[in-house]
Amino acid sequence: MKMMNTASPKDLILNILSASEGRPLQTREAVDACALFGLRASSVRVALARLCGAGVIEAIGRGAYQLGPTTAGLVRELGSWKSMEQRLKEWTGAWVMVCSGMLGRVDRPALTRRQRALSLLGFKELDRDIYVRPDNLVGGVEAIRERLRRLGLEQEAFVLLAFDLGTERDAQARALWDGQTLNASYRQTRERLEHSLAKMDELEPEEAARESFLLGEAAIRQMIYDPLLPAPLIDEAERRACLAVVRQYDLIGHNIWLQISGARFGENKPSFSVALN
Repeated sequence: MKMMNTASPKDLILNILSASEGRPLQTREAVDACALFGLRASSVRVALARLCGAGVIEAIGRGAYQLGPTTAGLVRELGSWKSMEQRLKEWTGAWVMVCSGMLGRVDRPALTRRQRALSLLGFKELDRDIYVRPDNLVGGVEAIRERLRRLGLEQEAFVLLAFDLGTERDAQARALWDGQTLNASYRQTRERLEHSLAKMDELEPEEAARESFLLGEAAIRQMIYDPLLPAPLIDEAERRACLAVVRQYDLIGHNIWLQISGARFGENKPSFSVALN
C-alpha cells in the first residue's frame, strides 16, 4: 500500500469532525490543522464551502461546522472498525447474495451509494448485478441486509442466503478475492506501522503528528474496507495481528495530536477518514 505524501483539506476536515464527538469545528481550527500539511487557508475555505454544498457538513453558525445528518450516521457505522473481529462467526460455506438487477444504473448518486455499501461489507460481483460474500458475519443475512440499507443500498434489492452455488460457481466465488494479496497487505501495513512506532519518539511533535495522520489514515481505511473473509480464503492470524497494531497506532496517534491540540485545534483531533468516496 502506498502512503499519501500529503493530506487534502477535505480529508482533514472530515477527520477532525469525525473525532469531535459533536463539537463544532471552527474555520480557524480547520485552517490551523491544515497548515501542518502546508495547505493554504484559501484551499481550506473552498473545501468547507464544497462540503457544505454537497450536504456532507453543515454550517451551524458563523464559521462553525458539523457533520451533516447522513454523514454522521455513516461515520458512526465506519467507526466500528476497532471491533471488527467481534463481528465474525464460523463459515459453513454458505454465501450472502445481493441481487440488484432491478435497480438500474441511471441514477448515478444512488449507484454510488449502492456500490459503496456493497464494498464496505466486502461484496464482490459474481455475475452482472449479483454480488456475494461469505456468510461469516454475526447476525447472518438479516444483519447484513440491515447494514447494507443503512449504508445506502436500495430497499428493492434482494439480499438472501445461498447454501449451494454448485461446484463451479462456488469455486468462482472463492476466487473473487486475492487472498495472497490481502495477506501481504496485512503484513506490509503491520510492518510499516511498527517501523513508524519505533522511531516516533525521535520526531518533532508536528512531524510526528503528520506521519501518524498519514500512515494512520491509510491503515484505518484498509481496516474499514477489509472484506472480513474467513479461512481458508485469507490468513486470519495475519489480519488479527495487523488489526492489533493499527489499534495501537491509532491510540498513540491520538495522544500525539492531543499534545499539540490545546493551542492549535481545541478539543478536536484527527482520527480516521470517513471514506465517503
